[in-house]
Amino acid sequence: MRRQKVTLYVSLVGFGLCAITGCGSRGLAKTELLVELPDYCNTPDAMAMFADGSFLLSVPNYNDISVPAEIMKVSADNKVTRFFTPPAHPDSGRAGPMGICLAPSGDVYYADNQFGDNSHEKSRVMRIEIKNGKPIQAQVVASGLNVANAVVIRNGYLYISDSVMVPGSEPLVSGVLRFRIGEEGITLKSPVREDPHLIATIESHNIDIGYGADGLCFDPSGNLYIGNFSDGTIHKLQFDNQGNVISNSIWVNDPKMKCADGLFYDKGTNAIYVADMIQNAIQVVTLDGKVKTLARNGDTDGIGGSLDQPCEAIVRDNEVIVSNMDWPFPGIVNTTFDKPYTLSVIPLEE
Repeated sequence: MRRQKVTLYVSLVGFGLCAITGCGSRGLAKTELLVELPDYCNTPDAMAMFADGSFLLSVPNYNDISVPAEIMKVSADNKVTRFFTPPAHPDSGRAGPMGICLAPSGDVYYADNQFGDNSHEKSRVMRIEIKNGKPIQAQVVASGLNVANAVVIRNGYLYISDSVMVPGSEPLVSGVLRFRIGEEGITLKSPVREDPHLIATIESHNIDIGYGADGLCFDPSGNLYIGNFSDGTIHKLQFDNQGNVISNSIWVNDPKMKCADGLFYDKGTNAIYVADMIQNAIQVVTLDGKVKTLARNGDTDGIGGSLDQPCEAIVRDNEVIVSNMDWPFPGIVNTTFDKPYTLSVIPLEE
């Protein structure tokens, strides 16, 4: 795939000023090791938090495709176990779980992103049926996406980003689709941009990387935010009372942020946490659109919890948990795929 010091004078509920400006070296927060993943988890990606502080971790294992993809569970005390081995795509013989989220029913939804020479319109949205807290089987919600990426649920709908919806377009056109929870077995129209489930498109102008709509999150008012991976911008969708998109605009365009991969809204700090994969950085964006770099480091192997191509950051209590994808491509700080495979943690100041 071609994936290819200012103090912020903002008062945040439960979020000390020191935490957002960082109190480590050069004004940045200190990163630590949360957990070292087993060898069969060579490419960690997205996370989904349970109420008890445990979370799911999607592991597509793109760095070494001889290893099957997995969905792992990390307990509240940071023990790592297998949760579910996603079924392989019938054409490619592989699964590619990326974005993952929890439904109110307890079921788990994930993006099955397919790569390779024959992957055009092969990516899928999947639902894992959960009974008594245990995964039973996976069902196809929709098929026919190009690069299925992030997923998020709100008010009975599932939203998913397609990061390369129109391959070869310049500027690159990507998009967000929406499905009613309960819809399943859908085959999208070809080309995808003509399917009625599409609710928004965005453009990306960094053709050297060529990757568009990525992370997704909602704020409490129901606005949807879309990370534009290549351009490092965040787009904002606003809806009317019937769920129609009434505004699609670039909300944040700040030179400090070079990439907007995973997005996570935290109600405790009333801010969005952004994985800036290009810079090995985690950015924090307040809802007035101001950006602060929480943590950043140079090219590392992840030992000791340093950031190693972060793809998503989530908040658990008073800490930020970061998934390090370590899947290098031209134009980013990270240059080499190497062990260990890690999740980092950044303590937030009270």
